[in-house]
Amino acid sequence: MQSKNRGTTVLVLLAVFLLQAGLYSPKAAGEGMTITDGSKVKIDYTLTMDGEVVDSSEGRSPLAYTQGSGQIIPGLEKALLGLEAGDEKQVVVSPQEGYGEVNPGAFRQIPKTSLPEDLVPKVGMMLAVQGPAGQSRPVKVSEVKDDSIAVDLNHPLAGKTLNFKVKVA
Repeated sequence: MQSKNRGTTVLVLLAVFLLQAGLYSPKAAGEGMTITDGSKVKIDYTLTMDGEVVDSSEGRSPLAYTQGSGQIIPGLEKALLGLEAGDEKQVVVSPQEGYGEVNPGAFRQIPKTSLPEDLVPKVGMMLAVQGPAGQSRPVKVSEVKDDSIAVDLNHPLAGKTLNFKVKVA
């Protein structure tokens, strides 16, 4: 029993030393750490554009990411830096800090013979194409001609101003 008390005493003395040295700052129960690079973060969010909800974590698990790792768009990541659990924030992200501007060079012609026979392409239709490494990515039909279609390879949110309502979980 004495060995257990000695271990507890050592931990208390270590905590007191770290506190006095300014190397430890106890947090109250439920209080989160400040978001810094390397932090594991979870957020609840709602993304709107032009007043319409485009995406939301409502009814799902919070979005989890590591701050500073480039897992989320730069404008949102910058806005979350320094927040703590429970903090809420409205964030407006410009195209430059989001999915980029629309690249006019990211449009491609695809022969209709490459499409499934039963597919009737229409302007605005979303299709999935397979990239060189086998990954699937969404593309939008931007033009339909007699023998081909033009598809937009830009991210669907490229060129858009994004409005986020976030809450750090």
